[in-house]
Amino acid sequence: MAHFGFRTDIGNKRQKNEDALLVLPKYNIYAVADGVGGLSSGEIASRKALGGIENFLSQNPLHAADTLEGKYRANWISGYFARAFQKINGDILSTSEDDPATAGMATTAVLCYLDVESLYIINIGDSRAYILREGELTQLTEDHTYVQDLVKGGSLSEADAKTHPQKNMITRALGVEKYVEPDFYRYDLQPKDRILLCSDGLHGEVPDEEIQSILEKGKDLNDICRELVDAANGAGGNDNITVVVVDNN
Repeated sequence: MAHFGFRTDIGNKRQKNEDALLVLPKYNIYAVADGVGGLSSGEIASRKALGGIENFLSQNPLHAADTLEGKYRANWISGYFARAFQKINGDILSTSEDDPATAGMATTAVLCYLDVESLYIINIGDSRAYILREGELTQLTEDHTYVQDLVKGGSLSEADAKTHPQKNMITRALGVEKYVEPDFYRYDLQPKDRILLCSDGLHGEVPDEEIQSILEKGKDLNDICRELVDAANGAGGNDNITVVVVDNN
């Protein structure tokens, strides 16, 4: 079983915490969600998303993939989580349509699943997954944001993207459209890999170099999570901050 640590914090500027996290060591599944700022009931959307993952797991056995190998196993797992995210998306959208108090709510989400020698990541929005391996920190996900689209199109540099006034404008989220398009990734997993899931309250405040420096410290993952949150608050704490750190042993 993997070792893990986690922490969530309201930050310095927000009136409520719209982030949520999920740790399910029984399934080797971990997730972070961030209720979309500026929309109603973001905290409800993020918690509904992660509660929906847990419900989907309980009702749809993940171990059905145990008899499969190679690309067949990867394709089955990809389809499994695609169905989960589509179900959750529909539930959030239905709630927001039926209840005026939650109209317009939405959330980002990033989930990781450690499966034997493979790491599966599914994400939508700008919550991120990173991996620290042999002294190198690598971002595993791509933000679904207006600014990232500009970077991909070549009209904005990575450096300018960090300070762009619309850097937090997301282009995909759970609960917005009838059909959802999350990204799905599979990576080879190695011993001593350290995985970070986080909301933009961390990566929007703390440079990757500082994140890596903190991740490289010691063995207590809860202490590492606390230091990451402290760094984000020390840099301004303009948003809610949520981190989950997982070690592959």
